[in-house]
Parts: sequence; structure tokens; C-alpha cells
Amino acid sequence: MMKMIIKDAAKTYLADNVQPETVLLLTLDDGSNQYSTLGGSCAIGDKFQFVALTQPDPKYSIPVENDAGLNLWTNADTELYLNNGLILDRVFNQLSLRDDTGILDSAVGMITYTAEEKSDLDLKKEMQTLGTRIC
Repeated sequence: MMKMIIKDAAKTYLADNVQPETVLLLTLDDGSNQYSTLGGSCAIGDKFQFVALTQPDPKYSIPVENDAGLNLWTNADTELYLNNGLILDRVFNQLSLRDDTGILDSAVGMITYTAEEKSDLDLKKEMQTLGTRIC
């Protein structure tokens, strides 16, 4: 089972921004999934985000054990970029994710959805603005 240590500063931030019943996903933010808002070759494997959902997403079936009591999940695509010793911290007002190899992302994003999935309209709007953020 994948395990993540969550430092006190990150716990405080998550407690303030994530409802207790939330399903939280740790996923890539590189254009490879429906939750990603960034994309391009420079983002592959080094951009991560947390996605807060009201219901589980069956595409994210790998539990991430954590010491903050979060209902945290990831998928095989994201797991490829994660190693042992996962630690989440809050540094300079940003969530920072690292593992035994070093810093993975010093600015982990956080997005919230109240619906099971994004609507087609939401996706269209994002794709129209995505061009300004693709590297």
C-alpha cells in the first residue's frame, strides 16, 4: 500500500480546505486525465494536484494511507511517478510533495468538484483557455 506522511502545516491547510467526507485524489496535472488543467511535455511527471470530489472515481482505486485521516486515492498512471517516502508539506504557502528521490512538485494544486465528473461545457471552457498554459 502506498503511504504518505503529511506534515503539520499541510494538515492544517487540508483541514481548512477539505471537508471531512471528501474523496481526495492525488493525480497528475499534465493533461493526461479529465481533472488536469495544465498540459504539455514539460509538465509530464512533475505536476501534481489534489482533486476533492463528493463521490469516489473508479479510475482512482489505489488507496494512499496517510496520517491525516484523509480518504486519499490515486491511480496507476500517477503511481508511476511516486516512490517510497512520500511527504506532503506546506512551504511558502504552497503544498509541496516529495519522496525519497527529492522534491516532486513544490506547488501542488488543489481543485474541488461537487459533481461526479466535469461537464462537457466545463471541459470546453477549460480547453479554450488551456492554450495559454501549455508548455
